Amino acid sequence: MQARIGQTCLFAVVALGLVVLLAGTTLAQSSDPRLGTWKLNVAKSTYAAGTAPKSVTYTAEAAGAGIKVTVDAVAADGTVEHYGFTANYDGKDFPIVGNSSQGDTGARTRVDANTVRTVYKKAGKVTVTQNSVISSDGKTISITSTGTDAKGQPVKSVAVYDKQ
Repeated sequence: MQARIGQTCLFAVVALGLVVLLAGTTLAQSSDPRLGTWKLNVAKSTYAAGTAPKSVTYTAEAAGAGIKVTVDAVAADGTVEHYGFTANYDGKDFPIVGNSSQGDTGARTRVDANTVRTVYKKAGKVTVTQNSVISSDGKTISITSTGTDAKGQPVKSVAVYDKQ
């Protein structure tokens, strides 16, 4: 009988621990200022001549300990891109689903409270490195990109996104 009560208490403690852990993760994610819908502000952004996209909108949602991102873009040449990924901030490669000019995988790390670095790759070779910095008020994100995209074109830009 005492063993059964002990097992029941142990189960209750483990269950409570999981609830607290999951609630903490949910609260931490819900307060992440990166979550939401973001739209490129072309006027505030800097691109090499003729390379600025016509439009980019992306949505970021909480996904466990990481983030799920969906991107819709129209490139300078009119090419439509739609892709997405789910990633943790652990530096491990994640697959990109869709037609991204950045590559077919990426890896994310949190540099500090306001900065995230994403390294994109195509067939295992690094293409573009992005440093994403969110403003202190959480209303804008500036993404500095350098490298060579999956099509072999040089990339050097600072894209400024406004929260919608």
